[in-house]
Amino acid sequence: MILDREALGAMLLQAAKLLEENTQYLSDIDSRFGDGDHGITMGKIAKLIQERVPQWGEDSIKDFLDCLGMAVMEVKGGSAGPLYGTMIGGLGVNLDDDAGQVDEAGLKAMFAGCLSEMEDITTAKVGDKTMMDALVPAVQAAQQAQGDCKVILEAAAQAAQAGAKASEQFVSKFGRARSYKEQTIGTPDAGAVSTALFFQGLAQGI
Repeated sequence: MILDREALGAMLLQAAKLLEENTQYLSDIDSRFGDGDHGITMGKIAKLIQERVPQWGEDSIKDFLDCLGMAVMEVKGGSAGPLYGTMIGGLGVNLDDDAGQVDEAGLKAMFAGCLSEMEDITTAKVGDKTMMDALVPAVQAAQQAQGDCKVILEAAAQAAQAGAKASEQFVSKFGRARSYKEQTIGTPDAGAVSTALFFQGLAQGI
């Protein structure tokens, strides 16, 4: 199964749609122990994706994701812009400069690059109650999945969702929420939830 620019664009647009639909929910979660603006920031990121994808011309997948990631990094609203910009741009780092499509191996390489780039900018691990609680399981599941791109994407989405759910039982170790310590148990991490929504959208968009 081959994913071309059109298919990848549709995946990104569906991810943006899910994020946009859940902005209030994300802010509600974030307001419990954070700044309460995660949903607003994710809404800005979703809008940016919705603007950029239709403008995708002949740029390679790597170049488009790099440019999109750089644009997302500039989105104002706490750490979400830089983190999501790194994650989105990281999807392209392992691709050939002129790649116009990817197969199953290419998709797995995209996810591996995404995680590698994130690990370069954060020390957060699974269990620290951050977006890594969803991202790490998603990438691991993608690498282990056997099947076409749809199977890989669905495995990643399911693992991300399970990771976000699991974050409810962790104590926050990053950001403003860490000052609340054990009080954060029982509430999922907003970044993990938005990351799960992003991967869910990618899977739905194919």
